[in-house]
Amino acid sequence: MDYAKLYEPGQLNLLFNKRKFFICIAHGVYTSFALFFIPYGAFYNTAGEDGKHIADYQSFAVTVATSLVIVVSVQIALDTSYWTAINRFFILGSIAVYFAILFAMHSDGIFVIFPNHFPFVGNARNSLSQISVWLVILLTTVISVMPVITFRFLKEDLNPTLIDQVRKLQKARRKQKPLQNYMCQVSRRSSRRSAYAFSHQEGFGELITSGKNMTMHNSISWIENLRKKTAETVNSFRSDRTVKL
Repeated sequence: MDYAKLYEPGQLNLLFNKRKFFICIAHGVYTSFALFFIPYGAFYNTAGEDGKHIADYQSFAVTVATSLVIVVSVQIALDTSYWTAINRFFILGSIAVYFAILFAMHSDGIFVIFPNHFPFVGNARNSLSQISVWLVILLTTVISVMPVITFRFLKEDLNPTLIDQVRKLQKARRKQKPLQNYMCQVSRRSSRRSAYAFSHQEGFGELITSGKNMTMHNSISWIENLRKKTAETVNSFRSDRTVKL
């Protein structure tokens, strides 16, 4: 309950309303166009490194599907504020499972079992072995994600929400904690050194090392001795100063 106002956007339907809904639809349409037309334009009358034609439907489908999985994974990573082992496992694991299923669907074994349903043997291996295919996937991912990154950066800089302000405050506190711990350690060391020097001063060292301060009578006599020593020191300083003048 340190930041009670963070509950207000949900209560006021500010996180999901008609405006947010149409923004999500526009983002989906834009991403769909980018995922389709960028590989389509890149594969139009294009040959691979081996000189063979790679602009077939199945290679196009593998490229679009791979781009889609990577774009969604990057989008999830951008939406994740706190990373844990579970987040990393599922995000990276989903990509690994996708590639495992993709290569299994285009393998010889699945073709032997279901020859009518999986006739594209080795297509995934041949497609993803081309550098041009990975460049197309990278270009599609950048063009699909860049507007989101730009919008969020400008929004946090020009018009930050309460959530953005709280996150900045938490980051600032995390940065201050190591500095505070270091200052505490330094202060403890300096206090230890000052106590060590204090115990070795004239008069106080005698009190600490002898244990005379444990009794009232001895502590009173020690204080009287200290006062006498102080008075004698002051008188000798005054006399020396008078002689110099």
